[in-house]
Amino acid sequence: MSDADSSSGGLADSFTETTSTGWFSRIGQSIAGVLFGIVLILGSGVLMFWNEGRAVQTARSLAEGQGVVVDADATRVEPGNDGKLVHVAGDLKTTAPLNDPEFGVSVPAARLVRTVEMYQWKEDSHTETRKNFGGSEEHVTTYTYVQTWSDNRIDSGKFKRPDGHANPQMRYRRFEAAARDATLGAFRPSERVLAHLAAGSEFRVEPAGLDAVRQRAGASAQITDGRIYLGVDPAQPRVGDLRISYHVAAVGPVSMIGRQAGTDFAEYQTKAGDRLLMLRAGTLSAGDMFKAAEEENRILTWILRAVGVVAMLIGWMLMMRPLVVLADVIPFLGSVIGAGTGLIALLVTAVVAPIVIAIAWFWYRPLVSAGVLVVGFAVAYGIRTLAARRHARAAPAPA
Repeated sequence: MSDADSSSGGLADSFTETTSTGWFSRIGQSIAGVLFGIVLILGSGVLMFWNEGRAVQTARSLAEGQGVVVDADATRVEPGNDGKLVHVAGDLKTTAPLNDPEFGVSVPAARLVRTVEMYQWKEDSHTETRKNFGGSEEHVTTYTYVQTWSDNRIDSGKFKRPDGHANPQMRYRRFEAAARDATLGAFRPSERVLAHLAAGSEFRVEPAGLDAVRQRAGASAQITDGRIYLGVDPAQPRVGDLRISYHVAAVGPVSMIGRQAGTDFAEYQTKAGDRLLMLRAGTLSAGDMFKAAEEENRILTWILRAVGVVAMLIGWMLMMRPLVVLADVIPFLGSVIGAGTGLIALLVTAVVAPIVIAIAWFWYRPLVSAGVLVVGFAVAYGIRTLAARRHARAAPAPA
């Protein structure tokens, strides 16, 4: 059951909708939520288990690669290194500039990335829930519409109030190009290899290129702050205006680790399972490149662990949601039960999540896990022994 009460937000361009949900409807929704909670708990367990295996496989692959990598001289291609994992550092060079044919932009670089942003409507919503005696709930949702830049078109058809907030289709999309004539000393890295080089430097379009841009994009095109602007006034953008910017991977010193394939490079298949191909700007040793890759693996592992823990917590809370709804016949009692079930869900997650990770470690690293357990038990036994001795010394002698 729901009732809507909408009011215009005037200059704020917002409106409020009030809906109500009966107690029996909430019970049905909470039971359906139990099923989704079970899926979340199982899915988070699978995610955490898989993540530990992925982290171990990547760590082993990196260790394997570091043990077999060969430092190669960029000035000559050694046929004996073909098929081996090699580390090469030198100056990456190109002869022909990279071009964006849609805007006539040309730049000498190893890689060029065009980003397109459109000024468009975005819907934000905020909901306040009020519990009523008898178990029903009243939801007051405020929808606010703001205009913002985004590199992806926001589907305004899914807005609560699409009228007056329509977003047009984007005329242009993201574009990437890589050098076809790149050289790294005697090596010739292909476009597929150069795609691994981060385009982290901003390329500012010069005002002198405005005529070439207007020939392709129209007379309304402008160049402001090194970007191409398609619209009337960059200071006062309108919905549908586009902002185009460029980033490049510059030529110069680079370091690469990959399988030597003639004068090119390819992914190196490790026995542990991962394929290795790394390309970074600057002159770096093989050890530094592997160290950076290991740090990235650790960061990704902890991010996925956190995602799994949060998903599991939500799953347990959904599992216990029917108890809260049943108690909501008296709102105060429902709030107390809700706080209690939230605490229980947190405690259960704090127990189950580490167990899942521990099982994964036993599965993927049985020797390491056994060693950690032995050390843990030894430390616990030592602490217990010391505590017993101190207690015996502190005990008073009999009269």
